[in-house]
Amino acid sequence: MNKDIMIKIDNVTYEYTNNENEKQAALKDVNLEIKKGQFVVILGHNGSGKSTLAKHINALLLPTKGNVYVDGMDTSNPEDIWNIRQTAGMVFQNPDNQLVATIVEEDVAFGPENQGIAPSEIRKRVDASLEAVEMEAYKKHAPHLLSGGQKQRIAIAGVLAMNPQCIVLDEPTAMLDPSGRKEVMNTIMKLNKLEKKTIVHITHYMDEAVNADRIIIMAGGRAVLEGTPKEVFSKVNIMKKYGLDIPQVTELAFKLNQEGIDIPIDILTVEEMVGLI
Repeated sequence: MNKDIMIKIDNVTYEYTNNENEKQAALKDVNLEIKKGQFVVILGHNGSGKSTLAKHINALLLPTKGNVYVDGMDTSNPEDIWNIRQTAGMVFQNPDNQLVATIVEEDVAFGPENQGIAPSEIRKRVDASLEAVEMEAYKKHAPHLLSGGQKQRIAIAGVLAMNPQCIVLDEPTAMLDPSGRKEVMNTIMKLNKLEKKTIVHITHYMDEAVNADRIIIMAGGRAVLEGTPKEVFSKVNIMKKYGLDIPQVTELAFKLNQEGIDIPIDILTVEEMVGLI
């Protein structure tokens, strides 16, 4: 397998039994590759399959059909599960479900302690992880007294301390206010650019996808569209067909274009729009 590939999803179908005892497919014949160091955003409505896909990357779910490979390791091989979970860390929607200790630094140390890391190395990792998410000033604080954005950054630090190559974030900003969302997104971008972590960010906020290397659109358990943010968001009619918004400034460019004003429809930021006008 290509050494540049962090995650390979090979013809994956995932079926579960619903309340009526019928089999339903949450994922249908999904094929995807995510390269090492990429920042990939997965967008889609509730029920599109995006969170189910995330849980396959961390081997929390196993495919009914097909295979998922994380850095060349097959999630269906029980002997690889431990290494897969060290390679791909997972951050969930509600940080309260991931915080386990009464002091921030103890919480961040929890993962490496379970890995059997030496105490001196744990100390280094805790400090480095808190610094990476800009929460080192809070290491002696109680997590439950922090804001939502701060809690989520502590949850990310806890995953970082286990030194994964890839971080999968399943709607980490869904429960946060705008300032908390901004804090967490800045952290995610920093981890990708400075720490060179592969990021798989699952969200339903379009503005969080603007800086991604690649966007994957999920609908009905399938990957229906993928490309760069400019490629994906300029396909306004396809996005609307799947009930998804596009960044407001892209929508404005699209409408101006429809009115006969010659302006590119792949504008993603206000700065780009101002530069053109």
